[in-house]
Amino acid sequence: MSELLKVTHLHKEFGPNVVLKDINLSVKKGEVVVIIGPSGCGKSTFLRCLNGLEEIQSGVITVDGLPVEAGKRDITKLRQKIGMVFQSYELFPHKTVLENIILAPTKVQKRTREDATREALELLDKVGLVDKKDYYPRQLSGGQKQRVAIVRALLMHPEVILFDEVTAALDPEMVHEVLETMIALAKSGSTMLIVTHEMAFAKAVADRIIFLDKGDIVEETSDVKDFFIQPKTERAQKFLKTFAYE
Repeated sequence: MSELLKVTHLHKEFGPNVVLKDINLSVKKGEVVVIIGPSGCGKSTFLRCLNGLEEIQSGVITVDGLPVEAGKRDITKLRQKIGMVFQSYELFPHKTVLENIILAPTKVQKRTREDATREALELLDKVGLVDKKDYYPRQLSGGQKQRVAIVRALLMHPEVILFDEVTAALDPEMVHEVLETMIALAKSGSTMLIVTHEMAFAKAVADRIIFLDKGDIVEETSDVKDFFIQPKTERAQKFLKTFAYE
């Protein structure tokens, strides 16, 4: 697999608060990397840096060899390579499900409405929501809104998809349907970086685990099964003891 995303010496701070310290990471095409760690450790900020939503103080982020630089004129083009799904859905309330999904492909990528609609309906069918295409977000459950947000990201044909705690705002019974959609994406060969507190899901889907704490990568491993049995660092051991998972 070829290297698709590369992060070198990434440093991010908010005023005197250093959020990310000298982060180095590379992700291969088709790889699923799951980022875990305590709240406030910099996981979400890291994803926002990768998508150019946050400026960084130093370091280099490249996607398919192209630098990601917040505020640059070509950032919109680069963001088409990096899809992002947020925990808050961010759907337009005055637009239907279908209108929400095809807006960016038609406006940003200049695809025809017919082409975008055809693919949108195919993707909605795959996630079990094609019958909701004319619904408005207020008519959907949280789990349904999140699956719509995932379809919206997929329709842009991103090379990498970032998932930021996409189940955090959901009722427990809605979590499963969203995670099943993400597992199917992983099996299809999508390149994914996932921030999650769902440890059983992380164990099931990850090719590699990144354990982040206080802005540092404390532990990184492709031996996912062993990590959840016996992580090598004391900090990761203590963190995992707070979760119950199979």
